[in-house]
Amino acid sequence: MIVLTADQRSSRTDVDRVPDLLRRYADLPAVRGFDRTAGDEVEAVFDDPERAAAVAVELAASGFWSVGLGVADVETPLPSAARAGRGTAFIAAREAVEAAKNRRVPLQVVGPSPWCLHAQTAAALLVDLLTERTEAGREAVALVAGGMTQAHAAKKLGITPQAVSLRLRTARWDLQRDTERLVVRLLTLSEEDR
Repeated sequence: MIVLTADQRSSRTDVDRVPDLLRRYADLPAVRGFDRTAGDEVEAVFDDPERAAAVAVELAASGFWSVGLGVADVETPLPSAARAGRGTAFIAAREAVEAAKNRRVPLQVVGPSPWCLHAQTAAALLVDLLTERTEAGREAVALVAGGMTQAHAAKKLGITPQAVSLRLRTARWDLQRDTERLVVRLLTLSEEDR
């Protein structure tokens, strides 16, 4: 299992972002959906590395959350709320989120498998890739990722196809999907190796 614990950054000087997070991920397929654990912290339990990775990277890239992934066993049966769960994955997620608070890229992966460290490195690279994009790059990537051709994206943006291509290259769009797959594969190996 994968336990995701996220702690809001700068919560004493910012609005409470937990209610928005809970609404945003209310329908997220998870073993146990997000729950406020204490104050400005949330926790969820996943059995799908792809979903866990996507949410963890998205939260860390937002700049508002320190994120820890614990990849290990949980005690079963799981209680109805994630915050009441027990097991080494919960302990690992706690360790990971505390470590993430002191990192430039606020995402850590902890577990007994050596693959966890590799998953963490790949996830951090993905967060960097996403956070360093310009608004123009994000806009072009969103259109192409949504299924538009570069020609259609250019028309929608009112720019040339060459300009779209340049925006995608500068945004390093060509690396995103491969890096996402790498993170998922490494989390899968981490789970299989525990």
